[in-house]
Amino acid sequence: MKALLLVAHGSRRKQSNDEVVILADKLKSNCSDSYEIIHAAFLELAETLIPAGIQKCVDDGAKSIVVLPYFLNSGRHVTEDIPNIVNDTRLHYPDIKIKIAPHLGASHLMMDLLIASSNDTK
Repeated sequence: MKALLLVAHGSRRKQSNDEVVILADKLKSNCSDSYEIIHAAFLELAETLIPAGIQKCVDDGAKSIVVLPYFLNSGRHVTEDIPNIVNDTRLHYPDIKIKIAPHLGASHLMMDLLIASSNDTK
């Protein structure tokens, strides 16, 4: 089974973290044909942290996990912190394929989203 782990920064503000969990739930409805398992996790400041998110995916039967950084820019969290955490966690699951997808801001669809969002103000 294939899993998607949506990873956000995490916030001290509960509502911000809840928004990420709600987004992951919406993804379950919209991409269940691509991913049987979808969870949210956080880099810091909130539960569930990345290692526990990977564990949840494995516990649910994942044999392959795509970690999707829900970040706009390729700062240190995207280029160093998330890969380091995933690589350290990967050692505990040698039979599970874990891949890190490009961060959200790197998507070719970002330009369309920006244009659509700016048009929402009209």
